Amino acid sequence: MSALTQPEDDFKARLDAGLWWKLFQRALRMKRHLVPLCIAAVVIAACEAGYAHVTRWVIDAVVRDGADAPLGLHLAAYLGLTAVLSVGVWVFIEKAGNLSNRLAHDIRRDGFDRLQELEFAFYDTRPVGWLITRLTSDCDRLARIMAWGFLDLVWGTSFLLMIAASLLVMNWKLGLIVIAIVPPLAVVSKYFQRKMLLSAREIRRTNSQITAAYNEAIQGVRTTKTLVREAENLAEFSRLSTRMFDAAVLNARQNAVYFPIVTTLGSLAAGLALWRGGVLVGNEAMSVGTLVAFVNFAGQFFFPINQLAQKLTEMQGAQAAGERVMGLLSTEPAIQDNATVRARLAAMAANPPTADLAPDGLPARIATVEFRHVTFRYATGPVVLEDFNLTVRAGETIALVGPSGGGKSTIASLVCRFYEPVSGQILINGIDYRERSLAWLQAQLGIVLQTPHLFKGTVRENIRYGRLDATDAEVEAAARRVNAHDFILQLEHGYDTPVGEGGNRLSSGQRQLVSFARALLADPQIFVMDEATSSIDTETEQLIQRGLQTMFAGRISFVIAHRLSTIRRADRILVITRGRIEECGTHEELVRRRGHYYELYTSQFQREREEAVLEGAAPEPFQK
Repeated sequence: MSALTQPEDDFKARLDAGLWWKLFQRALRMKRHLVPLCIAAVVIAACEAGYAHVTRWVIDAVVRDGADAPLGLHLAAYLGLTAVLSVGVWVFIEKAGNLSNRLAHDIRRDGFDRLQELEFAFYDTRPVGWLITRLTSDCDRLARIMAWGFLDLVWGTSFLLMIAASLLVMNWKLGLIVIAIVPPLAVVSKYFQRKMLLSAREIRRTNSQITAAYNEAIQGVRTTKTLVREAENLAEFSRLSTRMFDAAVLNARQNAVYFPIVTTLGSLAAGLALWRGGVLVGNEAMSVGTLVAFVNFAGQFFFPINQLAQKLTEMQGAQAAGERVMGLLSTEPAIQDNATVRARLAAMAANPPTADLAPDGLPARIATVEFRHVTFRYATGPVVLEDFNLTVRAGETIALVGPSGGGKSTIASLVCRFYEPVSGQILINGIDYRERSLAWLQAQLGIVLQTPHLFKGTVRENIRYGRLDATDAEVEAAARRVNAHDFILQLEHGYDTPVGEGGNRLSSGQRQLVSFARALLADPQIFVMDEATSSIDTETEQLIQRGLQTMFAGRISFVIAHRLSTIRRADRILVITRGRIEECGTHEELVRRRGHYYELYTSQFQREREEAVLEGAAPEPFQK
């Protein structure tokens, strides 16, 4: 779906008061910034209204007394207003900036915290870019609108009320004539602000597409040239550029029409005040100073109305962003501790458990993991596992093989409680794992994936990520046990060598060895290998093979692998087909059975022998 048709980009015709109230409640937590901001806005509005009254008094004094008019008091009032206005402007800039940045900080922090709490299923249907946008541009946009929009709302409303009150007090009839311009001015401002916002959004969206097109064209330039696609690419880019041009011209035309209309309406109000006021001055029913104040106020009327209309339109445009951000913050994890577990955790926190007890008050040692009549399907899709049963004891290594989509990775994800069964139970030591602490269970996991993720930093820091309080000696011991120590010492700075973004300064095999050391350092009770050797070279696989027995010793281990050489020594090998166990046994038992596993093993063995001959290596003998 293109950026132009994303439903989340739809313009909201009405403001959702409940949504903005929730956001405002966050601002209310920062009263030491919000209250001075509100006071500064009112003070600034009063000062700006006060200038017209001082001017009125000065003119009336000069008309009445000529050169002998006592202007000292008026000058003092003018200077006083200027001083107060300067302080007010400083306060609102300082407080609005503080409020905006603090709101953005708090929303980003809470959003990041919530993302870490949410289950894997949440990420299955949401692209990474969607989530990043929530915590960056959407968050910043809402924070700016809440801070600066609140300022404009208080200032604009206060200024309008003060102008209206001043006009009605000075001459209510003439004041009503000027105020009569407000409704059409508000309607015009709201209409054009909405139109200009939509065209501006079109410009931003098309600009994003142009940027993406540039990036894609540069990255794929070799493919473009080899397929002689230059003309077609240029035509596609020209359509985007034309759309950008049309939107920009439309926005410019809207501005060109809107501002003259606003200026004309403001001038009309001032003209009416001047016409009617001039008659009153001629009849000595109004002073010259009052007339000047009327014209001044009439000319100023359009500015706060324009600002309020603009902020209202911005809030309408930002409402989708607000819904996305608040929706994220209000999303409750589908997988979390129930009330009983939370109560036990609280009780144990008050009385710390002994070493043989977990933080939830139940045994810390995992002796068995059991699948009992487990059925599972993802949010969208068919049943993946159906009436699945399996019991694994501490020290056992279970290998999972079979066709893609058969349910192997799902079994591992269910063990880790990244997902939960639709029906049935997964038991730890005979207790449903939904009655155990989620944080405790996942702290007992050691997981190595097909494509390990390394964080920006050194090799040592990435291994220590498995246990942050580990000493350097413990980090190096973990690396030795998985045969990673030797290659690390050969790096430029040994354990202190930066791995680069995503580990791009290391080979895929080196990254895998570091991830094994990281998992081992955490000393997990449940170990999961998901295709961890499928994308590495034979030499690295042999290093890993020699370290696997260390990894598996005393642990419950699940190994998913297409390379069957990785799983020959497993205690049990399960052939998983369409969510069911088709075959189960040791390597020797399954080979002798000559079923599905035998077919997989012999076909893969033949390929490995052919590769070994081509590489000039001695082929491995067939193991029955």
